[in-house]
Amino acid sequence: MADVVKQGTSQRDAPGGARFNLPGIFDPKNIIAVAVVACLGALIIPMPTFLLDTFISFNLVLSILVLLNVLFNRKPTDFSLFPTVLLVLTIFSLVLNVSSTRLILTQGANFDSRMIRAFSSFVVGSAGSEGLVVGFIIFIIIIAVQVMVITKGATRVAEVAARFTLDSLNGKQMAIDAEYSSGAIDREEATAKKDALQKESDYYGSMDGASKFISGNVKVGIFVIIVNIIAGIIVGVTIHGEPIAEAVSTYFTLTIGDGLVSQIPALLISTAMGIVVTRAASPGDLGEQVVLQFTHSARVYWIGAGVLFGMAILPGFPHFVLIPMSALFGFTALRIRRKHKKEADFKEVMGRVGESTRKARDEKVDVPQMEPPDQLSLELGFGLIPLVDKDKGAELLERMQAMRRQIALDMGIVIPKIRIIDNMLLGSSEYCFKIRGVDVGKSTIRMGHFLCINPGTAKEELPGEKTKDPAFGLPALWILEDRRDEAERAGYTVVDPPSIIATHLTEIIKRHASELLGRQETQSILDGIRKDYPAVVDEVLMGRDGKGLSLGNIQKVFQGLLKEQVSIRNVVSILESIADYAPLTTDTRFLIEKARQALSNQICHQYADENRVLHVMTLDPSLEQKIVDSKAQTQTGEIFSAMEPGLHSAWIRALGRSVQASHDHGYFPVILCSYQGRYLVKTAMERELPEVAVLSVAEIAQDYIVESIGVIALEAEK
Repeated sequence: MADVVKQGTSQRDAPGGARFNLPGIFDPKNIIAVAVVACLGALIIPMPTFLLDTFISFNLVLSILVLLNVLFNRKPTDFSLFPTVLLVLTIFSLVLNVSSTRLILTQGANFDSRMIRAFSSFVVGSAGSEGLVVGFIIFIIIIAVQVMVITKGATRVAEVAARFTLDSLNGKQMAIDAEYSSGAIDREEATAKKDALQKESDYYGSMDGASKFISGNVKVGIFVIIVNIIAGIIVGVTIHGEPIAEAVSTYFTLTIGDGLVSQIPALLISTAMGIVVTRAASPGDLGEQVVLQFTHSARVYWIGAGVLFGMAILPGFPHFVLIPMSALFGFTALRIRRKHKKEADFKEVMGRVGESTRKARDEKVDVPQMEPPDQLSLELGFGLIPLVDKDKGAELLERMQAMRRQIALDMGIVIPKIRIIDNMLLGSSEYCFKIRGVDVGKSTIRMGHFLCINPGTAKEELPGEKTKDPAFGLPALWILEDRRDEAERAGYTVVDPPSIIATHLTEIIKRHASELLGRQETQSILDGIRKDYPAVVDEVLMGRDGKGLSLGNIQKVFQGLLKEQVSIRNVVSILESIADYAPLTTDTRFLIEKARQALSNQICHQYADENRVLHVMTLDPSLEQKIVDSKAQTQTGEIFSAMEPGLHSAWIRALGRSVQASHDHGYFPVILCSYQGRYLVKTAMERELPEVAVLSVAEIAQDYIVESIGVIALEAEK
């Protein structure tokens, strides 16, 4: 049976899934309608003074919010409700004006609206007839400015803007049709542009009409002021029996306060309207546009500073005001000139850095527009450009060349050339590494400073800005150049900015070496080996029975080794080991394990100390068995550990404690386990602790001694 919902309620979620209704009057769609009707009703129904004060305050705040919205909008049509809001606020202001007039005339000297009394006393200032006259003159000036300057000007600008917008509508629509006919834009883009154009035309047309409400509101406000003064004096003298001087003082004061609380919101709305219709040619945040256009030239500030200084030395002028202003203008001009010089230097330097790249791009006109991203790129902020400027030594370029050579020796892969790019979106002191367009590392460099790292032996504390080493995440300090010798004497490791970036890049490349090795790079490695070892390469690729490994299989073996920081420089041993087992299987995971065994001496040397001792952590047999039992396989044949969440969390906690203990003893964290479980153990921890090395018993070379520094076990099994 269908649920019956009573009228007059709106639905609301209940815990059981049922929905209940709130009174429809609280629906946001109905609040505006109720408020407008209530405003019209207030024209007839008297309003108590405390409620009048509330609405006057609300009217003032709404006017301020409208003005701020207009100032911070990026284009006029972002506030498309402005004409409607203007009309509603005008009606609201008129209702408050009528209500306050009714109360002033009926209560006279007993009128106790705090807002109106506060405004009147603030403008009148001093007491007595002098304050009343001066206050009334100031009030007349405010009204004159409102009528003859702001409202009249804003109305005229709105009228002209609406006329020109409507006159140009047909031409703009024809231009959109021409773009669509030529294929420059599709149907959806053409429709969107026409809709935006129509909205803009409707908006300025509405603004033209809405401006008339503002001018009418001002005129009515002046009429109400005159009524308040004349009728108030008549009512005060004839009905309330007040002396004429007292009646004049009372009603003049209240009229000033009432006029201000109605005209100030109207002044704010008129100003907002004028800003909206005059900003059509300069879309964007008003503050941003002011800064941009007032800092275009330093020359005008130099001239202004000179004029002010010249006026200051003339007799009779206030030099204590003009000289500081002249200095401020001169300082502003100097800042602008330095800013323009930096921008010019930036363009010049980046022009030299990217000259060869641009020439190559210009020569290859026939290259498709969709170009692949750079394999490896370094993006620099403006402040770091001197590090790659050849006129200033280009220290970073030399460090990066040396780093590429060292990685080729350590990892066995040739790193592609690193493209250096300026990025205006980065901070002035920021740099960013990207692999194929993807951000893989970012940090900040303090130019003119050195990075000071405590290797664990320094006891003295140095003053400086605390930070972290970007390459290894170690606590560090930024120190000034003149404190370098002091830090080195105290036992700290001091690194200059080029070395920081080069070291960070080295660690990133080691962690992502497998991503940099593609099929083309793999083919280049095989071509280089084929010159001296053709039999090995042919056997791997063609096989003994004509069924060898594909280039993709060999690439995956190389990538699997690089992913665990195993160098593939000894390519011959790797190829010979996989050639032995390729006739049996093409399982990449199996071939990687066999290649690791062939590189046992290399792997052990990588983690052993100078006495050829391997300090390892072993696994509790029951824990290792649980990891092996969690083995899972995807449809593509990949094997991984799929431990239960609770067991996995306990395993990571236990591993974290053991890794910390290994660090405390000064050893690199290495886990020794069985051949069957090595890869599963690695997959069970590579997301949380990728830096931990996992070796199998079959990978331990004969000349190395194994020393256990602890057993990894779950807490309940200790």
